[in-house]
Amino acid sequence: MSDQVSVNRPESRRPGLRRAIVVIPSAFTLGNLFCGIWAIVSAAQGNFKWAGWFIVFAGMADILDGRLARMSHTGTRFGAELDSLVDVISFGVAPAMIMYFLEFAEAGKFAWTLCFIYVAAVAVRLARYNITAAGSDKPGWFTGLPSPAAGMTLATYFAFSQTEWYQKFPEYLDLQRQGLIFLMLALSAMMLSTIKYPRSPRIGLRSLSGILGTLITIGILVGVIFAPSTFFFLFGISYLLFGIVRSAVIALSERAEDPVDAQTLQVRNHHDHDRNEDSAP
Repeated sequence: MSDQVSVNRPESRRPGLRRAIVVIPSAFTLGNLFCGIWAIVSAAQGNFKWAGWFIVFAGMADILDGRLARMSHTGTRFGAELDSLVDVISFGVAPAMIMYFLEFAEAGKFAWTLCFIYVAAVAVRLARYNITAAGSDKPGWFTGLPSPAAGMTLATYFAFSQTEWYQKFPEYLDLQRQGLIFLMLALSAMMLSTIKYPRSPRIGLRSLSGILGTLITIGILVGVIFAPSTFFFLFGISYLLFGIVRSAVIALSERAEDPVDAQTLQVRNHHDHDRNEDSAP
């Protein structure tokens, strides 16, 4: 009798344990939402630095919920849809409101439309990702700039603008209103583009790519720990430019190869023509 109870007891606990594991990723997703709402409230109160950090915290929660869902094999359609809805707020509405209260509240009657364009780009980017996530993306790459990267880049601008390094080079780094307009439009365009952006690097010591990914991850952690106010914004700009430069280099190299391929094809056709003439009776 006791043996039967001891055998059946673990089985009776499994459904509850399974439900707990399924709930954990969604809990991080709601934590993401909590940070996004807190960022909006902080921006409305004029606390732009902390508003930006709450977006960073939201980004960390967004990374963790996806990782936990994949590691525990508990990803669901509900979790994916909830994640997208939360991302629209945390990386779309919240960064746009930070920019609005910081720069555009007194910029004119229709300045808010710039914030609308950015939020619309985030929403469309996430909707496209949900539709095409079944396998159209190249492994290891995002199609278009990820919305968390765009949101954290905008949100950490104010913290970066308060650094000594920023103050030393105002002629190069002071974006002012026009620069921020260009930045928001560029982020919006890249989110809607088909330009490839790398996912987080894989960590390992058994291959060259794993070692490189480990070194990149260590470098990111060093920047986050020792110079977060400087690192996050500059890293976001570098990530934005990386995709653009890489896409331009690939396009130029393909264009340079086209004349060579055409010339090779022409030579082959000429050879085939001469060979046919020689073999003719």
